[in-house]
Amino acid sequence: MIPVTKPYFPSREKLNTYIDGIYERQWLTNNGELVQELTRRLENYLGVENLLLVSNGTLALQIAYRALGLRDNRAPRHPEAITTPFTFIATASSLKWEGIEPVFADIDPHTWCLDPANIEAAITPNTKAIVPVHVFGNACEVEAIDAIANKHNLKVIYDASHAFGVKYKGESLLKHGDAATLSFHATKLFHTGEGGAIIFKRKEDLERARKMINFGITGPESIEELGINAKMNELQAAMGLCVLDEMEQNLAARAEVWHRYEQALAGTLQLQSRAKALDYNYAYFPVVFKTEAKAVRVAATLKEHGVLARRYFYPSLESVECLNSQKKQAISKNIASRILCLPIYNKLGNAEQKEIIELVNTELAL
Repeated sequence: MIPVTKPYFPSREKLNTYIDGIYERQWLTNNGELVQELTRRLENYLGVENLLLVSNGTLALQIAYRALGLRDNRAPRHPEAITTPFTFIATASSLKWEGIEPVFADIDPHTWCLDPANIEAAITPNTKAIVPVHVFGNACEVEAIDAIANKHNLKVIYDASHAFGVKYKGESLLKHGDAATLSFHATKLFHTGEGGAIIFKRKEDLERARKMINFGITGPESIEELGINAKMNELQAAMGLCVLDEMEQNLAARAEVWHRYEQALAGTLQLQSRAKALDYNYAYFPVVFKTEAKAVRVAATLKEHGVLARRYFYPSLESVECLNSQKKQAISKNIASRILCLPIYNKLGNAEQKEIIELVNTELAL
């Protein structure tokens, strides 16, 4: 079976060395030595400051909302945040979980990111933030979104789960917004098994969040914040350090797979239009078919031959009942119905990829 992706497994020998150190220090969690080292190295690698490691990407979003004060318990009505319906459920469900109503605005039909032209019409007196997603690692129109946020005094939290290592105009894409969050889930380009991070624009927001992820505890007899347990542990950090050591070879292998797909399929299928001046990370290879029926048929044919493609992101989130959205988002719904992500990972072989491409092209010819 060829999965849609596989976790990257780094050198077992190097991982064992880090684990030996954990056993020697007898320090498993609570801002251990490896978490501190990974924080420093990620800030250096990504070219950012104010990075906070957490236990997963969903909690990264929730902590960011809390640290930036989106929820005011004294307010008579639920706060709102404008976000995209074309994303993984956690973007919206994390808002809902925190008592913030997700309000969907439609996407750009080419980039598949939140369209700034649709944001202002969705703003109400209850709007506290904009939560855009750098979909598949593609940069949102960050300048336009930041301008809208400044005009209406809104916070911006970018869900950058797919944007590890992506640069925009020569600098880290993660520098935009009041905060940007990352997921380090096992299937991500960079991972810690499970894990995540938040990059804050301001040091004071980082410091508040740092308290929050440890129950609000600031000392043996001091609790200053309403907190939760969202800390990354030393075993996660050990995996992350090993993966980071081998990041360049992982990226190079994925880039080769990505470009072979592009060469074979760009002429017959719709690909994502990426932002100009973007240094991409080749994390995903999504394609859009002419009809939903064709996308479903191709997915079924691939599965019959032991290949798993994913309808990612499907369904468009405004159709998810528990999110209570009233307004349909036509472009997101249309793209979501016709999209497939094809398998991509560093060890996808030429022969395996050739088979996938031939199966897709055979279905397209029917």
